[in-house]
Amino acid sequence: MSIKERKFDALLGIYYKDLYRFAYWLGKDEHMAKDLVQETYLRAWKAIDSLKDEKAAKSWIFTILRREFARQFEKKKPIINSLDDMVVDIEDQKQHSPDELMDINITRQAMMNLESKYAEPLMLQVIGGFSCDEIATQLDISPSAVMTQLFRARKQLTTHLNRESKIGSRS
Repeated sequence: MSIKERKFDALLGIYYKDLYRFAYWLGKDEHMAKDLVQETYLRAWKAIDSLKDEKAAKSWIFTILRREFARQFEKKKPIINSLDDMVVDIEDQKQHSPDELMDINITRQAMMNLESKYAEPLMLQVIGGFSCDEIATQLDISPSAVMTQLFRARKQLTTHLNRESKIGSRS
């Protein structure tokens, strides 16, 4: 294994699952997500020598994925599946009771229904584990705008989940 391969694996290999989940959320399609992650890693491989700060590797690779999605999206509109047809599970279903799985699916659906302006920062925070400053850099907006969008996303989620809770309790 070459030095470049070891550096690449050490810096970026650990982000595959997070990249895949984020790509799936962006494109709403399993095959598109796999292609996006593969293309992201290919572009990252070609540009690994341009990464100056190894501490920024996570943000760097997520930015590559977002840009690759934008390129793919310009070529064709992604296939949007219903949540009932989702194959990818963020959580391991064997670890949860049926009630917990229902709550996870309701939350996932509520997140997927958020306007992109609010959902993207939330997904970067939840899936990517990025700070407000890192999200601001990736989305090219101010940290205060990120905080506002995260606040509004959580508020919309809470409203939706409270509505779902009331509907479920009537059944």
